[in-house]
Amino acid sequence: MIGTTRIQRLLHRLVTRMYVARMENAWKRRWKGRPHRLPGTLIVSLTSYPPRFGSLYLTLKSLLLQTVAPDRLILWIAHNDRRQLPQSVLEVQGAGVEIRYCEDLRAYKKIIPTLAEHPDAFIVTADDDLYYWPTWLEEMVDAYRGDDRVVICHWTNRVRVGEDGKPLPYMHWVLAPDLSTSELNFPNGGAGAFYPPGVLHRDVRRSDLFMTLCPNADDVWLYWMTRLNGGMAKQLAPRRRLHTWPGSQEFALWYDNLNLGLNDKHIARMNETYRLFEVRHA
Repeated sequence: MIGTTRIQRLLHRLVTRMYVARMENAWKRRWKGRPHRLPGTLIVSLTSYPPRFGSLYLTLKSLLLQTVAPDRLILWIAHNDRRQLPQSVLEVQGAGVEIRYCEDLRAYKKIIPTLAEHPDAFIVTADDDLYYWPTWLEEMVDAYRGDDRVVICHWTNRVRVGEDGKPLPYMHWVLAPDLSTSELNFPNGGAGAFYPPGVLHRDVRRSDLFMTLCPNADDVWLYWMTRLNGGMAKQLAPRRRLHTWPGSQEFALWYDNLNLGLNDKHIARMNETYRLFEVRHA
């Protein structure tokens, strides 16, 4: 883990053991969640790459042990990474994981291929490095009230805007202070984001744009695509503490995006192209 003390690392390992033991006990019972009641197909979609393959099966098991079962759980892997998948990941295919192969679109693999094949589905994004508690999916599904312009999230940041109308640096954004639905709520897709059908702008699948404007910041792209289509995000309660698997943060995109200021560059390029935040003149 990046920037942690010895005691924090020890506690992290102990919590990991607790979650793994809990999942293994549930796994032996092959318990399956109840069907959802959404008016369409529900898909949980994620991606991964070789540095995360070692602990990926743990994330997949946590997604298979949800209290509400999705219609499909799709893991997208780049064609060139196919031969590196470990047996621990291949073994969960029979339990309900679909492993699919696609062009290497980096983190965008978690949603773009699923959108291409299932444009009318309810799509929930997940990351490959987290433990997902059993009611993670149920909480998002139950919060849906038929509004196809609201993205439902477990974690959102609140965009802060300066006097000129442009976003302040990402480091100055804050966790959403309340549970309101807001245009300024910026979803953290890895913690879980529920996208109703049609909530995203028509440009969302344009790899020529997102691989140029923000190739390493899929959350930035999806926020813009939501806002441009008249959508906004809702923060769920309570905000859960996220648990990552040991060793999974050695190659974390969020670290560079946050600490090297890459998110601000991505955000600036997006705003120059789409003019979501207009500059105010005195």
